[in-house]
Formats: sequence, C-alpha cells, structure tokens
Amino acid sequence: MSMTDPIADMLTRIRNAAHARHRRVDIPASRLKVSIAKILQDEGYIAQTRLVEDPERAQGTLRIFLKYEGMRGGTAFRGMERVSRPGRRVYVAKEAIPRVRGGFGTSIISTSQGLMTGVQARQKGIGGELLCKVW
Repeated sequence: MSMTDPIADMLTRIRNAAHARHRRVDIPASRLKVSIAKILQDEGYIAQTRLVEDPERAQGTLRIFLKYEGMRGGTAFRGMERVSRPGRRVYVAKEAIPRVRGGFGTSIISTSQGLMTGVQARQKGIGGELLCKVW
C-alpha cells in the first residue's frame, strides 16, 4: 500500500505514541524522516533516534525514543502540525519564516541547503518549503 504523505504519517505516529505513553515508536525510514528526527532530537523534543536494519524494508526502520518531562511525565512537545502537504505546498521567503508560538516552538524548513530549523534558515538568509511546526 502506498502512502501519500509519509511526513504526516511520521508526525501522527509520534503524537499517538506520546499520547499512549509509549517509550518508543518505530517508523519506516527514509532520509527525509531521519533528518526531521535529528532536528527534533537537537531541539529537545525527542530523546534519541536510531536507525534499525530491517530485512523486510530496504531502508530500514527509524526507532524514535520519546522524551517525557516533569512530575506528571508530560511530553517534551505540546503539538506537531504538518503545514506543507502534497495537495498544498507552502513555500516561505526568508522574511516570511514564521516564529512558532512566539519563538517557543520550532519550524522545520526544507531548503536548497538541506533541512533546517526556521531560526537557522533565517540566519543563513534562505527560504524554502515549510514542512511542519512543533511546539
């Protein structure tokens, strides 16, 4: 079965696993998903990522370990939103890169120089496709 939006599927799996209080979640891997997971890890939204070899899948499985904080064990993120979709691509210029939740969130942008956060893209002075927002 083919998937029309693998990034939205990845974000939904992470949200669902966090809501169910799972320690980890497995996602079919791709280079784009690994890059997104690395950004989420660097920004402190998830604890760890690992690429696991899977004989059933040529590209393997991306294993994401979730991060919980505080006494009640709430997730390190409050929400994830897919912005640019296959049916509606959203591109932003360097001046129009959004600040998520007044600077407390992170936007992930696909640029000509690779995947990066909105802050990094603003510093480099480049725009691109706004993939998702995390807060």
